Amino acid sequence: MKITINNNTVILTEAEYFNLERTLDCGQAFRWEKDEFGFWQGIVKGKFLKAKQDGNTITLYTNKEDFECLWFDYFDLGTDYGEICKLISKDPVLNTALSYGKGIRVLNQEPFETLCSFIISQNNNIPRIKGIIERLCQNFGEKLPNGYAFPTPERIANSTLEELSILRSGFRAKYLLDAAKKVNSGEIDLEKLIETNINSAREELVKIYGVGKKVADCTMLFSLKKKEAFPEDVWIKRAVKVLFHGEFPKELDSVKGVAQQFLFYYARTTKLDI
Repeated sequence: MKITINNNTVILTEAEYFNLERTLDCGQAFRWEKDEFGFWQGIVKGKFLKAKQDGNTITLYTNKEDFECLWFDYFDLGTDYGEICKLISKDPVLNTALSYGKGIRVLNQEPFETLCSFIISQNNNIPRIKGIIERLCQNFGEKLPNGYAFPTPERIANSTLEELSILRSGFRAKYLLDAAKKVNSGEIDLEKLIETNINSAREELVKIYGVGKKVADCTMLFSLKKKEAFPEDVWIKRAVKVLFHGEFPKELDSVKGVAQQFLFYYARTTKLDI
């Protein structure tokens, strides 16, 4: 991939291993929307981005500073996905999934937003998840020229369950409140968990009321740079049992979270029935 930085645009060419739509709409992030002209728009860490893809060329409408300080890492542009895909393709089942989902990248999202998003995702569907998150941002986040920032841990921690009822999130509100309080107090340092081994990081995350292994693994995979994290829902557990005889390929341990994304996308787009 080649990167060309201009005044207010960054152009990624030869982006064979970066599909914008598959990456932003595969269930790992919930605040990106595609407009009628094919532009993707979203807000990350208070920064608005508009982006569009044409073939293997992606244009990011941003400046040099924001690209280097935020978007380069957010889109994981420092990782060679060609090598990852080469490794994953050695397994025949995953090679089929890879052909459907080629271009998916695992985002490096803001940890608190990711944690809250997957707390909200429990026993929920994507339209409702997006609606709850949007109400959370509109009611508790900072107003920006192009929308709302995701609220800070402090803002949510200083709220009451009654105030959070506006989210219409049901039982998840008390989980959000506990997460915000533990992060805001420093009891759980999400940034520190990036440098912590996966088992210790998971142990910290599940201290939060309502956070189990799946939410912890989603948080680690999508925001704490742990590509070995392997979120398992009912379908993934069944897929591993049926397609891999109960054991995911050991040689993919270091990137099995990425492989899982291809498998999940394949199942979702083909309505694979196993």
